[in-house]
Amino acid sequence: MVLTIAGSDSGGGAGVQVDLETITVLGGHGASVITALTAQNTQGVKGVEPVSLDFLEEQLEAILEDMEVAAAKTGMLWDGGVIRKVAEKLRRYEVPHLVLDPVMVAKGGERLLKEEAQEVLLKELFPLAEVVTPNVPEAEALAGLEVRSQEAMVEAASRIKTLGPKAVLIKGGHLEGEPVDLLHDEEGPLWLRGERLGPGEVHGTGCAFAAALATMLARGLPLREAALRAKAFISEGIRRAKRPGKGRAAVDPFAWVEGEAERYRVIEALREAYGVLCQREVGWLMPEVGSNLVYALPGARSQDEVAGFEGRIVRFRRGVARVGDVAFGASQHMASVVLEVMAHEPSLRSAMNIRFSEEVLQRAQRVGLRMASFSRQEEPEEVREREGATLPWGVREALKGRTRVPDLIFDEGGWGKEPMVRVIGRDPAEVVEKVLKIHEGARDG
Repeated sequence: MVLTIAGSDSGGGAGVQVDLETITVLGGHGASVITALTAQNTQGVKGVEPVSLDFLEEQLEAILEDMEVAAAKTGMLWDGGVIRKVAEKLRRYEVPHLVLDPVMVAKGGERLLKEEAQEVLLKELFPLAEVVTPNVPEAEALAGLEVRSQEAMVEAASRIKTLGPKAVLIKGGHLEGEPVDLLHDEEGPLWLRGERLGPGEVHGTGCAFAAALATMLARGLPLREAALRAKAFISEGIRRAKRPGKGRAAVDPFAWVEGEAERYRVIEALREAYGVLCQREVGWLMPEVGSNLVYALPGARSQDEVAGFEGRIVRFRRGVARVGDVAFGASQHMASVVLEVMAHEPSLRSAMNIRFSEEVLQRAQRVGLRMASFSRQEEPEEVREREGATLPWGVREALKGRTRVPDLIFDEGGWGKEPMVRVIGRDPAEVVEKVLKIHEGARDG
């Protein structure tokens, strides 16, 4: 069971609301203690109404005397009285893991922690925390130095760690460039690298990250692994951020679930398409190096987000057989083709390579498939020398000046490289349909 102690966001984009969504999505049972009510929406905080200390204590006692809390996270604590009461109860009931998100100022600039309460926070709660998760402005306030670089992040984390917590995790999203977070624990610094995703400023990311981290710790994961998983979780939530109102986007905790469901759909689509393919005598279309049929997740950015068949698809008698099952990251070459195609047209997420021959091209032309090609002889030396760069370059060359991505992209090979045709489509079913169109009326005999 994971306990969130935080403010209520009436707009549902942060605070207790997003904490409980996160805990639930990650398989925990979420309980909540509300420290303050806020009147806010996607455009900002309109007002704050603190909960009385007596009622705060009632909430804490109700949860802690009845449930075994495996981890807790704190968010908006508002003032010194709230902080003292929370620290008192956490000590008394010996909550094993505390993730402290030092919420001081809202993204819109409104204060969510009274200035005089900061010293109380440092004295009462920092020594109880397994990890403190400030963003860059909060880290600057806590460490007393300007943070504008990764070197400054390390120094700030070191200073904050001397204030009592076992570890410090500074979220680097406010810095220029790619967002890099820093976990500073007993083993030293660990960089959690990411990429700039989503629609710009996203509400609720700090809350969801801390809640994810607390849930991972509650499940028994060591801090470093918990931090890496929480980073992956929040990155997906930012990438698929939603827009519930007229202002800022909001993090989507359910993106994690949707992403897992999409992975399942991708795998099943590949298996179904292969089931259609293997019922036909299409072995003559398999290249000497074997074939692969791949399918990317929506918005895929890396080869690990493209699924294919382990060990490839090979000719077996007059038909085909797969060597292994479907897995993400199973085909580097075809994954690179799909990723480059998606950069031109995101809906085209699937591809398969088949053998090159004049007969294949003639058949494709007869059934109305559009084609484009590139020549390996024109490949620049710097591309040839870079591992894995040839096919992305070739796809770009084939698509240069075109408004539509063709059905086929082929090349006639080169020194040590088999000529190849790549069939492109929205999904594996469409790709296999195009392959079977080429196959129709198979070779004489």
